[in-house]
Amino acid sequence: QHELILVPPQVFFRQVLYLTSFGFRVIALDYPVVWSLGDWCLSFQRLLDHLSLARVHIFGASLGGFLAQKFAEQEHGRARRVASLVLCNSFVETSIFQQTNSVKSFWLLPAVVLRSTVMHNLDSISSRDREIADSMLFLNHSLHSLSQQQLASRLTLNCQDDYVEPHKLQGLPVTLIDVFDDNALTSRVREETYKCYPDAKRAHLKSGGNFPYLSRASEVNLHLQIHLQPFLNSPLSPADDSVNPTACACVETPVTSAAATAASAH
Repeated sequence: QHELILVPPQVFFRQVLYLTSFGFRVIALDYPVVWSLGDWCLSFQRLLDHLSLARVHIFGASLGGFLAQKFAEQEHGRARRVASLVLCNSFVETSIFQQTNSVKSFWLLPAVVLRSTVMHNLDSISSRDREIADSMLFLNHSLHSLSQQQLASRLTLNCQDDYVEPHKLQGLPVTLIDVFDDNALTSRVREETYKCYPDAKRAHLKSGGNFPYLSRASEVNLHLQIHLQPFLNSPLSPADDSVNPTACACVETPVTSAAATAASAH
């Protein structure tokens, strides 16, 4: 059986509700408390083994997208368990955060300091768009539900000095979803990601902030469907056999036309 894995879980509830209503098999995963990228990949591999999932499609945002790439990368030269990737506002190297010297101290810091570190770049971005502002508020509240160890672990993974080796991901179907308005990632970071995946499909959203899967959920959901549609009714399908590939692409008309045009352009 093949599934769509969402990383991390708290922010993707709109994708889970929408896609499962069409018969897609979706699993939202939380991050385990680990202190290295290798340990995270090993824990993810063990989870797939436990769930008897031979191959999976992964939708990852920000750190989740980076971790998804690292897991797919480690399978280079072996039977690949990642069937495809969808990366949203993600990155290919951690040096962009300029925190590699702080990695060894995160586990010592109190939760309030760790939350402030996470929100530092995000708080500098304001928006009059209500949905974007609400997404920022939601993520801020979500941070307060995480323990000190969870926060320290995520920051450690996010800032460890590492990078993606794109030659190990050649031939893997990839869709890149990003936004053109203000967000924590610079245009240089986006361009570096494009260079790593020259054959990837690109889904550009006019706006959406740091968390378009919340603020522009309809558009992101459509791009997920477009990405997964070629796999339907195939051995790699992440949906029940009853899913109609054409019917599942129906969403609100204004969003459909704008998003589909952006996707087809690449």
